[in-house]
Amino acid sequence: MPTLFDAVTFGDLKLKNRIVMAPLTRNRSPRAVPNDLNVVYYEQRATAGLIVSEGTAVTQQGQGYADVPGLYLPEALEGWKKITDAVHARGGAIVAQLWHVGRISHVSLQKDGAAPVAPSAVAAKSKTYIINEDGSGGFAETSEPRALELAELPGIADDFAKAARAAVDAGFDGVEIHGANGYLLDQFLKDGANQRTDAYGGSIENRARLTLEVVDAVAKAIGAGRTGIRLSPTTPANDITDSNPQALFDYVVEQLATRGLAFIHVIEGATGGPRDHQYAGASFDYDAFKATYVKAGGKAAWLLNNGYTADTAKQAVESGRADLVSFGRPFIANPDLVRRIKDDAAWNEINPKTLYGGGAEGYTDYPTLEAAE
Repeated sequence: MPTLFDAVTFGDLKLKNRIVMAPLTRNRSPRAVPNDLNVVYYEQRATAGLIVSEGTAVTQQGQGYADVPGLYLPEALEGWKKITDAVHARGGAIVAQLWHVGRISHVSLQKDGAAPVAPSAVAAKSKTYIINEDGSGGFAETSEPRALELAELPGIADDFAKAARAAVDAGFDGVEIHGANGYLLDQFLKDGANQRTDAYGGSIENRARLTLEVVDAVAKAIGAGRTGIRLSPTTPANDITDSNPQALFDYVVEQLATRGLAFIHVIEGATGGPRDHQYAGASFDYDAFKATYVKAGGKAAWLLNNGYTADTAKQAVESGRADLVSFGRPFIANPDLVRRIKDDAAWNEINPKTLYGGGAEGYTDYPTLEAAE
């Protein structure tokens, strides 16, 4: 019977335990460049079996929030190299989450104030984090997007592939393609945002086309064994919906099963909300979803996320329901979360006022058990 604390290898990733730090946007990398404070933050959490970096934009067009890092500037790659070196020095593993936000952006974040891009010119009823004219940070309504032209879509896949190569060059052990939470690939997948009538819209096969093209481009660039993907079949995050998520995501994982990926990262229910959330008029069975993947021959690590406790994470791995479990907010307040789970120790409470933006407070100053001792 496997446990959370067993070492495991999936694809080219060798992990010292099965506890994963989920991607967490913290808005502490001004000008999209990781800095020395970011190095400390990631190094503190390197006891995780795997760290998935915060969402990292593949291009400026893919940038949707102020002060989040990218993978498209030379100085950003230099900053990431310091982070990956620090994580590896502590025996950790880290992958970069490749991010294109699509319509979840603001004109102030786009080159020359351009409109954000999306599968269709449908605005999201959502907000993003920007820097105001007075230098303060705050949330603002997302801007009206424009629909991507058919001729632009091969370039999107190429942007992901270039970012994946840059990530590996910067020392990452691999990448996670962000196909979740209402961002660009999820917008193409789900019919609430995708109203196209060409080869990338309408049928499930068409709506899944761009995601699979991105997966193939990234796997070709760095190897399937270094590649994972994050999916969120039923989250309403960023105003995303689908009329038949079971059919859609069963098709997606049947296709992914043939591609030899390292891991599939699944957000159960609403991101940061109820694990049993379903879209109105639709239903989704997460266990059947995994069974579809396995039946299709999939052998990637099945990584589950959303609201897990120490006990439910242990049960998920020991029962075989998951190979790995990721924790988001608990890792913010508990840099030594792995030890706290293993020792059945109390968890620090998170400070919601310091989640986004700022400096060391609420970022690198949460106490460890060792410090308390």
